[in-house]
Order: sequence, then C-alpha cells, then structure tokens
Amino acid sequence: MKTLFLVRHAKSSWDDSSIKDLDRPLNNRGKTDAPFMGNLLKKKNVNPDILISSPAKRAYSTAKLFAKELGIDKNKILVKENIYEASAGELIEIINDIKNEHFTAMLFGHNPGFTMLSYYLSNARVDNIPTCGVVKIIFDVESWKEVEVGRGTLTDFEFPKKYRDSVD
Repeated sequence: MKTLFLVRHAKSSWDDSSIKDLDRPLNNRGKTDAPFMGNLLKKKNVNPDILISSPAKRAYSTAKLFAKELGIDKNKILVKENIYEASAGELIEIINDIKNEHFTAMLFGHNPGFTMLSYYLSNARVDNIPTCGVVKIIFDVESWKEVEVGRGTLTDFEFPKKYRDSVD
C-alpha cells in the first residue's frame, strides 16, 4: 500500500510584479494557511516518509511550514526541479521514481498539474485544488512504479476555506 498527498502551495504574493514567478513568496494568508493545514494533517496522524517540493519559493515555503507542524526536519525536504510547471504525466514519472522504502509521500507543487493529476490517478472529480489544498490518494500497490492512471482512490480532500472561520 502506498499513500500520496498532493499539496498545492499556499497563497502567494503578487505585490511585486518584478519578481520572477519562481521567486514569488507566500503572502500573509499563505503563511497562516500552511501551518494550519499542516497541523490539521498532524491531528489526522499523517506522517509522511518523504516530502518532495517544487523549487518555486512558494511551494518550498509551504513544504517547510508543513514539515514544522508535522515534526519533520526541513532539511529532509527533497527539491525536484521538474515539479515546477510539470504536466500530470511528468508528475506521474516523478512519483514512479520514489524509492519503495517510502510508504507515504507528500508532494508540494502547482496547478493545473496537481488538479489534473488527482483526477488522472483516482478518477475522482476535483474541479480545482485551491491554494494550500491537500488531496490524499491511496494505491493498492507494492511499488511506486505501479502508480498509474486510474489506479488510486481519493480518500480525503482538505483545503483552508472549509475552515476559514477558524483560520481568519
């Protein structure tokens, strides 16, 4: 059994239009939502074996905030350059390359790739993974190499707006 969490980066800042997309930081809401969602997962006893992030500042910052809440050393976050702007197919290749010693993986990245990937892997209709949204997909497989289109089951979908009154 393998478990995959797809985490879309938290809300980012558009205040400075001169900043390259890769370098956009989290805004205040993103800095609040990411720890909240990380803590929510901690309360659900989520304990990923590996965290893999896009190199984009907003995704990596989200991963660090989740790691802190989950009690994981931020230095253990693996940055994969090819997550940034990856298609669903490219993301599946990244997942297939995860070492089998890991049973629960958490990926931090971007739309539209993550929303498309959640549909491709599980056939569950998710119209949009909002910022800091988390999708949990389980696979009845022995190896990450067996993860492919339609092979997973979406078992959880969380996002900050569901809890907005308690976040704001």
